Amino acid sequence: MSVGLKALPQLLAVTGVSLGTASAGIRQKNRDDVTIISCHPGTAISVVFTQNRFLAAPVLVAKKHLGQSSPRALIINSGNANAGTGEQGIEDALSCCAELAQHLQCSDYEILPFSTGVIGEPLPVDQIRKAIPECISDLSEENWPAAARSIMTTDTVAKGVCQQLNINGETVTITGIAKGAGMIHPNMATLLTFIATDATIEKTVLDAMLAYCVGRSFNRITVDGDTSTNDACVLMATGSRAGAKITQTGDKNGKAFMSVLLQVFKELAQAIIRDAEGATKFITIEVVDGRDEEDCLQVARSVALSPLVKTAFFASDPNWGRILAAIGYAPIAELDISKVSIALNDVMVLKDGALASSYTEEQGQAVMQHEEITVRISLGQGQSQARIWTSDLSHDYVSINSEYRS
Repeated sequence: MSVGLKALPQLLAVTGVSLGTASAGIRQKNRDDVTIISCHPGTAISVVFTQNRFLAAPVLVAKKHLGQSSPRALIINSGNANAGTGEQGIEDALSCCAELAQHLQCSDYEILPFSTGVIGEPLPVDQIRKAIPECISDLSEENWPAAARSIMTTDTVAKGVCQQLNINGETVTITGIAKGAGMIHPNMATLLTFIATDATIEKTVLDAMLAYCVGRSFNRITVDGDTSTNDACVLMATGSRAGAKITQTGDKNGKAFMSVLLQVFKELAQAIIRDAEGATKFITIEVVDGRDEEDCLQVARSVALSPLVKTAFFASDPNWGRILAAIGYAPIAELDISKVSIALNDVMVLKDGALASSYTEEQGQAVMQHEEITVRISLGQGQSQARIWTSDLSHDYVSINSEYRS
């Protein structure tokens, strides 16, 4: 079940990026689970990886290869994380890279591997290698939807976003896909994201763009506080629109591009929360009037991560005391509770540290029936603000995760 997610929108081709998918039968026999993304030579690629210290083999290999060359292609498999697999896992990831490199007639280190799925099981290398020729024969700039479906694990719907804008008289396309539904938390969670544009952007500028957008999208979502071992976000700029050249983020073209790029990142991040495992609510935690942005983020995360808050939302119970308590234990240096206010959508619940005189339980219950709810918290200590997106915690979340390996 997903909250407010529609069918996959039209995903326009990005000149210079081709995608192909095939089935290796890793965990499911009747769906594609291997994806190849091939990039035109000269494509600038920037990647952000999980900060979990128990890095999966493909992450270790991808990091090493990024330091050696500009990538020519990505190989992605779902159903098996190739994590917790030791030296054999490294060898298996390298073997997949070597097989694809041979077909593409490039160096092994020009291939970046990505895996997602069950941790601790050997990667079925032979099955993946056999699927590679089919992926290559399937390569097409039109295959974004197929790739979005192929990278899914516990996702219930494929996730993709496409936007266009005009830069120097040229139409620039930004297309992205993502997977993720559980083990979601800042510093990259159980998600894989692949976003491409045909604009011309140097890697140093692309790196800055990726860091900025990830910090305001994928690092602003949480489902359960777990950060997995395999996560990555890839941003590619093919340079196929030579006239649409962006040399910095702060000038007119840079600002226009960044605005649309950030919108793509946010929509993909929010799609992950809307499809969170077992979710019935899409919840925005908005903290305003803080001393600084970090204080606002700490309070928002404290509320968003509270199991008691999340289960109350699942029950449609306006138990605002749980929100108040989560604010109170947020790790910030100062909190004047006499200045704190809480609203659920447009219903004021707490005003200046006490129950709002206008509040009724009926109002709270009415708000909690909605699928999309905004919790607005004012700290009354400054002018900073921050926003986190999260989900409720349902019976289905427990069932999905208790049966994951069944």
